[in-house]
Amino acid sequence: MAFTLKSEVIIFLALILGAWAWLAVSVRMLREPTVSEQHEEWMTEYVRTYEDPKEKAKRQAIFAENMLFIADFKKSGKQTFELGFNRFSDLTNEEFVRSHTGYLAPKRPEHAEMMLFRHQNLAGGIPDSIDWVQKGVVNQDKYQGQCRSCWAFSVVAAVEGIVGITSGKLPALSEQQLIDCDTTSYGCRGGSPDNAFKYIVQNQGIASQGTYAYYDMDGTCNSTKAAERAAQIKGFADVPPGEEELMKAVAQQPVTVVIAASGREFQSYKCGVFNGDCGSQLDHAVVVVGYGTSEDGTDFWKIRNLWGEASGDIFFI
Repeated sequence: MAFTLKSEVIIFLALILGAWAWLAVSVRMLREPTVSEQHEEWMTEYVRTYEDPKEKAKRQAIFAENMLFIADFKKSGKQTFELGFNRFSDLTNEEFVRSHTGYLAPKRPEHAEMMLFRHQNLAGGIPDSIDWVQKGVVNQDKYQGQCRSCWAFSVVAAVEGIVGITSGKLPALSEQQLIDCDTTSYGCRGGSPDNAFKYIVQNQGIASQGTYAYYDMDGTCNSTKAAERAAQIKGFADVPPGEEELMKAVAQQPVTVVIAASGREFQSYKCGVFNGDCGSQLDHAVVVVGYGTSEDGTDFWKIRNLWGEASGDIFFI
């Protein structure tokens, strides 16, 4: 009888301990992670380190401000897109714009002749949708880093696309060659897609990325590497204003465009069809790689950005 009583006491104590353990886990699950904990998780995900505790504290404070901005946005519930953490979540908006845009308007001579895009006759008219990524003529996401070289990346992506369409083989071409060798632009301080296209035409081509690799900073033009041409274009043209004209162009190939990208909502974009604040000034070059209509009937443009896999493709109204 004593043995039985002892066993029952042990079982009863085990049940109590189990209940407390379950309660402790439940409390931890209900507790919201602190800013510090979320920042640490974000640092791990994006492999971010800081030079000293002071810099980490500064970045954590900026992270907290961006986190609050995202939370306030979610409360509105009126937009067709979502915000979230990304590789820019510890940057102020000014730092983001300064380090990850880079379009500079070209200086055109007065009375300069502008070449306008002339579309080919499209069999059956303009298609309702097209996605050059799915068609295999857009390379995997690239990242311009801290160099303000969006102008070079957007041009290279467009050239890769048209070469892939016409030849059936998708090349990987050199952004660094444009940064180093296009003297009409300003390297990592910014540049113009028009000037970059002109350079490729005048140079009679552009080298592969394998020959002239990207290293995220200004460099001296390597004429030997620049002479090893992996792809050529005969010319380029500006698309006339208007959505229909852009659709005609994108129906035939990926197209370099310039957008405003300084808005805080744009900085924290996660997914969905973006109809928010881009900013008021054209400052970023990207590539339109498609267009279509979402399941809820919203027309969109599919944009390939140059900010790495974490940023993904962006869909614009």
